[in-house]
Amino acid sequence: MSACQLPQEFSDLEPFVADWALPTRAQRYEARLSKPYDELVAFYDAMAPRAEEAIAYLNGLNIDDLPDEATTLLHLLYSMILVSYAVNVFKQNRIPDSGAAFFEMVAEPAV
Repeated sequence: MSACQLPQEFSDLEPFVADWALPTRAQRYEARLSKPYDELVAFYDAMAPRAEEAIAYLNGLNIDDLPDEATTLLHLLYSMILVSYAVNVFKQNRIPDSGAAFFEMVAEPAV
């Protein structure tokens, strides 16, 4: 992998790539469950202020032909969305009072 895995204007988010730029929802959810809650908050706090800018950047590209750096940014946004529920709603990694319930997604968004 290259030293810079994100578009240059988002290089400040590089420290989160290894842990959060995950290609599948199952991997992102597993990361949410396995990391300390403080790490979720740190990731969310870094991503949330940049989300609109990242979305605008990605909207300027062809989703069917994203460069690798843009795909990495998209994966970070997907992780931020998944983490946002834990940080803003549940205040913990897991969904409260959900027991062992888990929904298995059978398809991922095409990217």
